[in-house]
Amino acid sequence: MKIINNLVAIFVVIVIAFIIIPLPPFFLDFMFILNISFSLMILLTTMYIRGPLDFSIFPSMLLITTILRLALNISSTRLILSNSGQAGQVIATFGSFVLSGNAIVGFIVFIIILVVQFIVITKGAERIAEVSARFTLDAMPGKQMSIDADLNSGAITDIEAKQRRKDIQSEAEFYGAMDGATKLVKGDAIASIIIFLVNLLAGSVIGMVQGGMAFNEVLTVYTIASVGDGLVSQLPALMISVATAMVVTRAASESNLNEDLKRQLLSQPIVLIIAGTTIAAMSLIPGTPKIQVLSIAILLAGFGIILIRKANVKVQVEEVDQMTQLVEQETSEVDFYRNIDNVYNIIGVEPIEMEFGYSLLPMVDESSSGNFIDRIVIFRKQFAMDMGVVIPTVRLRDNGLINPNQYIIKIKGEEIAKGEVLVGYYLALDPGDNNEPIDGIETIEPAYGIKGKWITEDQKEMAEVFGYTIIDSLSVIVTHMTEVVKKYIHELLSRQDINTLLENVSKTNPAIVDDVIPNIVSIADFQKILVNLLREGIPIRDLESVLETLGDHGANIKDTDMLTEYVRQKLKRTITRKYTDGNSIKVIALDQEIENIILNSAKKNEHGTYLAIDPQVVQSIVEKVTEQIEKLKELVDHAIILTSPIVRIYFKRLIEQFMADLTVLSFNEIDTNIQIQVIGMIKLEK
Repeated sequence: MKIINNLVAIFVVIVIAFIIIPLPPFFLDFMFILNISFSLMILLTTMYIRGPLDFSIFPSMLLITTILRLALNISSTRLILSNSGQAGQVIATFGSFVLSGNAIVGFIVFIIILVVQFIVITKGAERIAEVSARFTLDAMPGKQMSIDADLNSGAITDIEAKQRRKDIQSEAEFYGAMDGATKLVKGDAIASIIIFLVNLLAGSVIGMVQGGMAFNEVLTVYTIASVGDGLVSQLPALMISVATAMVVTRAASESNLNEDLKRQLLSQPIVLIIAGTTIAAMSLIPGTPKIQVLSIAILLAGFGIILIRKANVKVQVEEVDQMTQLVEQETSEVDFYRNIDNVYNIIGVEPIEMEFGYSLLPMVDESSSGNFIDRIVIFRKQFAMDMGVVIPTVRLRDNGLINPNQYIIKIKGEEIAKGEVLVGYYLALDPGDNNEPIDGIETIEPAYGIKGKWITEDQKEMAEVFGYTIIDSLSVIVTHMTEVVKKYIHELLSRQDINTLLENVSKTNPAIVDDVIPNIVSIADFQKILVNLLREGIPIRDLESVLETLGDHGANIKDTDMLTEYVRQKLKRTITRKYTDGNSIKVIALDQEIENIILNSAKKNEHGTYLAIDPQVVQSIVEKVTEQIEKLKELVDHAIILTSPIVRIYFKRLIEQFMADLTVLSFNEIDTNIQIQVIGMIKLEK
């Protein structure tokens, strides 16, 4: 087993030893055949790989095969010069076959083979490898930036990003190694020419001076030996050169070379017919070998006609299958809905549903390499970590009745939002202070209502230089969907979700669950409290603190709104972290007069608490709130109204009818370590 694991190292050491140790003709023949077989295996392997990295050890293989050929060349030269031109049966056979009884013709043929090997294949492969290495290295920074952008936008995971970076690094190293390895092939070709000349000239001198052979005999013997030795060396070298060119010209593909040629070259049968017709026209030229020309023309045209007929038959079969499927579907559908229980299965609604126009389907279809579902999975994980709630499955559907570039977002079967994106374009958002306009299709970003422009990919780099924020089409849809889910998550929290959350808490703290639910607070009231928190964007991840607070106050207080206020005060660290910037928070305070008006207007009945305020007073309060927010919008991006604890819930109910997204906090919901900066005051004019 140890020998097998170190077989390559042992083989390389033995090959290097061949340079010094004389080899007998029998063993040299064996090594020549092994070299040819090894080179043929490498050539065939390059035809079946999908991309260069599938054969990443190829540069090392080039080095090993080059050393092997040079070692065998040196050993065969030693035998040719010391054994009167006799260096084994393989060399003699190759030399006699090429010369065919005429040394001059055979010599010229051999020289042509060397020229083709050295100038055409080797030189071309060397140039391609050099250019590929340069462009691959130049493209690395852009590819790295693309990976970072996909990772930051959630398009890929950390593991996928690491794998992509590894692939880019491997690709750069491979082409860099190939750039150097092609120099080995070039040097090997030059060495073969020199060795051929040495064998011919030195062998002829040795044969006449030391062997006493006649000139004609010397020329015949050493020409056969030199040409045979050169061919035995150049045949594997030629295959390795072709394999080198095959690897460096092989673009990334989903199949091997044979399948690509079959699919791409024969994809247009009309080309074969035109080519066959053109070849047939050559038979009209006087002196043209008509049998050969017409044979090839008939072969090409006939093959093209056969492919066209097969394509037509395939289309007809598919049409028949589609019609059959439609008939069977209609019949099976009627039979299926004869069972009334199956009708009940179609009347339910999905918690979250998205419908797409047909142009957007490739972006969301996994079979078309769309990664929309992966983005949703990543968002679900992040949202659960932030808010403590797992969003339900998003049902994706196609809708042929809407604009091809449009999508619709539904919550529980009802349309909540919709947007429109252009596939293949990028959305450029102006930061607001940009004086460099760009050409594009004007639009409104659907999630935040920001003005933007759809631009093409060739405009992307310039827009980034001008300071625009660039977003791809898929990210626009994902962002819109995530914002809708955040806004309506309180409607998506079902009773089943509550049970699942409580079961999760019971795994670590079963006592608190058993003590509170349902002895102190019912499941229904507990759901109302969590919904109240989520409606205002308060995370419910710390369910143990929520349950502890309900256990402390739930026995005496049955009003879920009041219990929610106590829970909010318990979660003040979470609320503070959500709304503060550093160690301070900028707020707009509520005047004491307005608070007194609100408290005096609070009325209770059997359904809960409500406000009975004069509509004109309500209008005045709303106008003052709007006025303060507009006045201070340059200082804060998101306005926060600060009230006393007992007033917060009532003021929130009052103002959310006009400003649903306005944040209202109480003093007890802000951590004592945070500095409160009052930058405005809402008060009624007297």
